[in-house]
Amino acid sequence: MDYLCAESAGVRVILCSNPKAQYLSYKEEIDAAISRVIDGGWYILGEEVKAFEEEFAKYIEVRHGIGVGSGTEALHLALVSCDIRKGDEVITVSHTAVATVSAIELAGAKPVFVDIEPDFYTIDPAKLEAAITQKTKAIIPVHIYGQSADMEPIFQIAKKHNLCLIEDCAQAHGATYKNKRVGSFGDMACFSFYPTKNLGALGDGGMVVTNDDTLAEKARLLREYGWARRFVSQISGWNTRLDEIQAAVLRVKLKYLDEDNAKRARIAELYRRGLDETPLVLPTVMEGVVHVYHLFVIRTRDRDELLEFLRKKGIGAAIHYPVPVHQQPAYAGVNGKLPQTECVAKEILSIPIYPELTKEDIYTVIDTIRDFVDKRVK
Repeated sequence: MDYLCAESAGVRVILCSNPKAQYLSYKEEIDAAISRVIDGGWYILGEEVKAFEEEFAKYIEVRHGIGVGSGTEALHLALVSCDIRKGDEVITVSHTAVATVSAIELAGAKPVFVDIEPDFYTIDPAKLEAAITQKTKAIIPVHIYGQSADMEPIFQIAKKHNLCLIEDCAQAHGATYKNKRVGSFGDMACFSFYPTKNLGALGDGGMVVTNDDTLAEKARLLREYGWARRFVSQISGWNTRLDEIQAAVLRVKLKYLDEDNAKRARIAELYRRGLDETPLVLPTVMEGVVHVYHLFVIRTRDRDELLEFLRKKGIGAAIHYPVPVHQQPAYAGVNGKLPQTECVAKEILSIPIYPELTKEDIYTVIDTIRDFVDKRVK
């Protein structure tokens, strides 16, 4: 409400994310791409989707890309492709978008939550093996905020216990771990192209990527009714297709992804310099990781007060995520306590970051936060 009041009162609002600004950055190319699809007359699973699948798979350095309707459906498709079914357990984190967990339930499996590393907000590999049972069939590490999970020990644990490894890369397009792109470690990996992502469409979209030819073939069948040829279902599938217009838009944006991620990193560095002497906890980057700053997340015990202060000043801060999945009504009782996850959820705050954010706006955010801190100290 305060945020909306600030906007209506004529205060210039600095958005937390701004997909329209990115559209305007590449407007001419995006408009031409959309017109190309409309004029071509083929709107579902055509040449644009095929080309984008190939280009994105090449970018991630894997063999296959399968375009689907959303990031949630990408996870669902990957789980079913890996033969995850009713009665199976899938280990993941509670500190994530609920989509990660809803996909597990869509596959009929049970989510099992493991706590996070508080410095990085990603799954704690040291807690993984204790969560494994005879029913465990897969692990889904979430690369959150733009930073990779610690994939080497996770990969080794999955291999040791013969578990399927599915990466949730919805917030980490272009991030790397020890010089490899996230999305290239697991049996399968899943991306979202929601408009606010580092690589965002102008609507919903997602992709599954893999190096496994058999899994890729099954995923392609599953995304369209199990059809190997039209109207003949080889297996039971469903409808989750990336459409041609979104693929065309994403092909334009993919060309600029590394450049845009570099802009995010420069903004993050300005935030670090400007906020370094405050008592706020700033993002910690794991050794050997390239963080692509989908979000710039700070921590403070005064989070709620800071959030209100920023919104009254026209700064669109947000919380990703305010209620851990295991504490939400739909999932209460799935797991016991997760102390690091529960502590972090009370303190985290995302401040504005996107490639088009101006230096003026960056310094306004810094000065406003420092003003809040100074007032609290006094």
